[in-house]
Amino acid sequence: MVATKKIVGEAANPPAVLATPGYWSEACKHLVKKDRVMRRLIPQFGDAALQTRRDAFTTLARSIVGQQVSVKAAQAVWERFVALPRSFTPASVLKLKVDDMRAVGLSARKIDYLVDLALHFENGKLHVKDWAAMDDEAIISELVDIRGIGRWTAEMFLIFYLQRPNVLPLDDPGLITGISQNYFSGDPVSRSDAREVAEAWKPWCSVATWYIWRSLDPLPTA
Repeated sequence: MVATKKIVGEAANPPAVLATPGYWSEACKHLVKKDRVMRRLIPQFGDAALQTRRDAFTTLARSIVGQQVSVKAAQAVWERFVALPRSFTPASVLKLKVDDMRAVGLSARKIDYLVDLALHFENGKLHVKDWAAMDDEAIISELVDIRGIGRWTAEMFLIFYLQRPNVLPLDDPGLITGISQNYFSGDPVSRSDAREVAEAWKPWCSVATWYIWRSLDPLPTA
């Protein structure tokens, strides 16, 4: 599961500056103090931290391309797709020919999703400039209106792009597996169990989730 988030590289576009949340150090201190597992996990990863590239459209497009395929396959398709337009923007994606998009390995359904995503950006259906002032659920509601984006993708967007500090993605199998392995000796874990564990993480559930993912896959993701 963790691997599904590891779609890296900007291909034809120059890499954007990576940014780490300003709250990271404070969150780690809280988690180490409040949670025995975090006290063990956090020191294992040194200075590694969540990082984001500040481009909302690219972030969401990459998440759509990576759906239901392996990391390797998703990366290959992404690199071919992002190289099609001269610049990777909503407007340029809307100008692409369907046949060209199919030729790089995109399914008809994913093309439909990517076009709908581009239309939402191009037509101003997403209140991008207001996101900083909106709460998590309001942003999720806006994002899931885009075809191909469900709650899990919206929550990943909140964590990795908007860097919201207190997201608990209970639909993420990697989080559930990590909680099972780290807190329950591998026994099955319910959503209720996960919520109970996460009580000690608040208000830094996103940070704790990141470390749980790292316990399964030590390679940090952007």
